[in-house]
Amino acid sequence: MFQFGLVTVKLRHTHTQRTARSYKSQWTIPWTCRRIPESIRMNRATAKHLIERYFRQLTEGCGNGNCTNEFCASCCDFQPLDNNSAAAKALELFKSNAKLCDPQLSKKESDSSGNGTTQPDSKMSNTDLCPSREDFSDVQYLTENTVCMILSVCEEEGDYSALIRILGRVFSNAEALIKSFRKDEANTAENLDTSTPADTDKSENQSQELPEQTAASSAAALAKEANNERVNASDLTVDIDAVRRVYDKLLTISQAEAALANALVYLTPNIELDLEYLNVYETNPNYLNIFIIVMENSNLHSPEYLEVALPQFCKAMSKLPVPALARLSKLWSTYSLPRIRRMMETFQQLITFTIVSNEYDAENLVNDDETVVAATQCLNVVFYASILGGEVDVEHNEEDEDNSELDELTLHELLGEERLYKKGPRIHPLERELGVRPIDSIRPTIPFEDFINESLNDVVEMDKDFTFFKVNAETKFSFQSCPFILNIITKNQGLYYDNRIRMYSERRLTALYSMVQGQQPNPYLKLKVRRDHIIDDALVRLEMISMESPSDLKKQLFVEFEGEQGVDEGGVSKEFFQLVLEEIFNPDIGMFTYDEETKLFWFNPSSLENEAQYTLIGIVLGLAIYNNCILDVHFPMVVYRKLMGKKGTYLDLADSHPVLYQSLKGLLEYTDNVEEDMILTFQISQTDLFGNPILYDLKEQGDQIPVTKENRQEFVDMYADYILNKSVERQFNAFKKGFLMVTNESPLKYLFRPEEVELLICGSRKLDFEALEKTTEYDGGYSKDSQIIIDFWETIHSFGEEQKRLFLQFTTGTDRAPVGGLGKLKMIIAKNGSDTDRLPTSHTCFNALLLPEYSSKEKLRERLLKAITNAKGFGML
Repeated sequence: MFQFGLVTVKLRHTHTQRTARSYKSQWTIPWTCRRIPESIRMNRATAKHLIERYFRQLTEGCGNGNCTNEFCASCCDFQPLDNNSAAAKALELFKSNAKLCDPQLSKKESDSSGNGTTQPDSKMSNTDLCPSREDFSDVQYLTENTVCMILSVCEEEGDYSALIRILGRVFSNAEALIKSFRKDEANTAENLDTSTPADTDKSENQSQELPEQTAASSAAALAKEANNERVNASDLTVDIDAVRRVYDKLLTISQAEAALANALVYLTPNIELDLEYLNVYETNPNYLNIFIIVMENSNLHSPEYLEVALPQFCKAMSKLPVPALARLSKLWSTYSLPRIRRMMETFQQLITFTIVSNEYDAENLVNDDETVVAATQCLNVVFYASILGGEVDVEHNEEDEDNSELDELTLHELLGEERLYKKGPRIHPLERELGVRPIDSIRPTIPFEDFINESLNDVVEMDKDFTFFKVNAETKFSFQSCPFILNIITKNQGLYYDNRIRMYSERRLTALYSMVQGQQPNPYLKLKVRRDHIIDDALVRLEMISMESPSDLKKQLFVEFEGEQGVDEGGVSKEFFQLVLEEIFNPDIGMFTYDEETKLFWFNPSSLENEAQYTLIGIVLGLAIYNNCILDVHFPMVVYRKLMGKKGTYLDLADSHPVLYQSLKGLLEYTDNVEEDMILTFQISQTDLFGNPILYDLKEQGDQIPVTKENRQEFVDMYADYILNKSVERQFNAFKKGFLMVTNESPLKYLFRPEEVELLICGSRKLDFEALEKTTEYDGGYSKDSQIIIDFWETIHSFGEEQKRLFLQFTTGTDRAPVGGLGKLKMIIAKNGSDTDRLPTSHTCFNALLLPEYSSKEKLRERLLKAITNAKGFGML
């Protein structure tokens, strides 16, 4: 099938009948046919050229003011046509061999035409259409020298028709494109086919008729030509530099760019069929040359490509097998930043263009848009290329915890349910093929944030996407399978659905257990603690749960403080978490050390506390994520990297131990004699809890091994490994164990990077109270125009940073902004009586502030400051 404007013409295949996708374009006249019918049985470039001439004649005319051709826009009796009507009419005129005016482009053309018109014959040759010194009809593939020679001739003639025909013929034919710009032919201009005209016609007819048998034999021939090449980036046979130089020349010629766009429209349905049904890449790895050559076109993001050619190309590229995509990713990882960024922006622009050009809702999902899905999958290849091309650490991995299935799996199976979580976090096939993960990236070529597409995040329905991600992954595309394109707000919404469904599942199981055993159901994780003994009570309760029924940690948390009123709607849990953290991070306990410069905590390697205490803090962090609570914890980023599976390295010391980092950095950069000047050995010293020195040998008999210029990198790496990993192994492993008790079945590790996990746990320290003011609601007689409310916000905005944090703590139970900022926080200010000396109060579980209507702004400020600096305890003034 091929199509112009909105008109579709069906063409019959030898074995199958396929329909090209309909589209509307204001820039190009696409040519997409698999097999040309009898009426068009001529050279494809010739037929395409004729139809284009009819189209231009109908839309632009021949330029002859006295033209009498009723099918020419220059004729005085001609009725103007829009592009779609003209496209349809051009096909009709071509089939009927209608009168074709001769555009008066040059004197040479005018002299050769005689009466100014021609009656084209259906068997017209290339020479008839290009009256140049050389028609290059025997060029079957391209090299840089060939293109330069053709350009030279066309520039001399002042006519680019020959170039346009050759570009259309080569760039629309997979075999021709595979043979083009080969490294072994980069310096050769002799690429003219030596076959006889009959052989050429036979080859051309075979490429037109195809499907399975002919294409299969063609693929076998190409496989033989490839000589069983290995699928490695280093084995690529295309001369990329030559391709770039050719594009630099061609893209300055407007007709050439239109020809490339049209050729791509024709090429892509064919290669999609080849990849989907013939598996051509498996027999001929050089098939990848097509995608390499096309992607070097720096104008793929322009309107000529965006609406039709690029969507079809992305769809074809997404059909490549994983080894081929990995090969592309490895190649592109060697590109310079501007080139790989251009590829990223090309796919991003296609996604954005498609989304803003369509409307999506709960019924018409963006997940069903083939263009957006295919472009996202192509962008995934660039994403991993960006990782490979940057600084990567594929070593230093923590040992994976044993994620063995829990006993209750049997009950799930007995109930006939498919457990969504038993397989744990998945691994993307491309990630597995490349052997690199996002967590392995130290510094990518392109920042991770640049891969986020906000237009997509605005329209994706995360409840539906979550279902596809967890249940229908084999049949439906989920954008969570390419989480790099989603922002943290969207991913957090997906995590929320995951957590809530898991809570519901555990609640349902508990109810069934209770029915069978005749016991009172306990659908929630209930903790009853004494405020003065919060650590002991929480530790005992959570330790019992983790040993007897660890699945209870997956239930929704409810906390009750003994002797205090309040139903936990989230606020009591917030306060519980905060009080536990205050106790555990108390320097007097000695579980963590505190750095006054960085304001960060680190595991105390000399701590006398047992592992259960560290397991408790791990459980608390996991429960905070699971129950969507924000904690006021201050860990360096290496803690979150270790939780996600990476060991600490020398670079992590810059954040966690900045003084030590600077010392080791100075050692690495020292230019004089390291051994004599530094006098260091592979034995290091630390102090214990009581200030006594502890010696540790980084290597056996380390005190006898001097640090030299040659082994100083080894010394630095071993020193960092000891500080960040070995010295705190007991404490951190217990901490991680508690964290995984809650999150081991969660997609957390798959969806989020370490810095995003920190935001999930701690929230953001960036407080935008302007955004909070815009989203705050009012009750009890207040409105945003009430004088007390105007005074309130003026007072809040005048507070210092610490006072603002105290107010946020007083009102919401935490001094951090949730994921997405304070604008995502729904705060309520309700009237609590007329003027009084009483202090404002709050319900942190509802983020509600109860504010009396004070008589003056000064009194409001005084009462509010007193409330936020002295408040503690649920339901207490």
